[in-house]
Amino acid sequence: MKDAAPLTRGAPDPDRQIADVVEREQVRLRRFIGRRVPDPRDAEDILQDVFYKLVEANRLLMPIDHVTAWLFRVARNRIADLFRSRRANRLADAAGSDEIVQLEELLPSPDAGPDALYARNVMLDELAVAVDELPADQRAVFLAHVVEGRSFKEIAAETGVGINTLLSRKHYAMRRLRARLQSIYDEFGNR
Repeated sequence: MKDAAPLTRGAPDPDRQIADVVEREQVRLRRFIGRRVPDPRDAEDILQDVFYKLVEANRLLMPIDHVTAWLFRVARNRIADLFRSRRANRLADAAGSDEIVQLEELLPSPDAGPDALYARNVMLDELAVAVDELPADQRAVFLAHVVEGRSFKEIAAETGVGINTLLSRKHYAMRRLRARLQSIYDEFGNR
């Protein structure tokens, strides 16, 4: 089966066909997810969920023309779901945090209809790419503080990096993200 080959319906051994896909794509998917999800347990959960969706799609006889592309699309969606659920939990727990609320307020509401949901998903995908492009030290602080909701004191104790340095790294990360995402926000922000 080639990289872009479809799952063959009525194949003599569909379980073997899925096992081959899992074996072929597992390392690449794990690396892809691991670069975007800081917690290895969450990354492994997402990987397993992606393969579960493949098995489920095959059992439901859903046509999948390009298996590899489909797997990576499912992985991106699951990563976005993880970040959304964490952000929603943080918003509920820390409604007083201006920075987090501002980020949520910049995104179109997921309940505002299909166009707004599409714009929100594009913005979240672009945010994930932009975060991935940050220098490693800035990305680590941004993810730990904004995504994981950890305090600077906790991060400093774990890393041995001073709180002022962490604050500075997050500040620079936020500036880079704002600059990188401004055109996307301008395009979709008025919807």
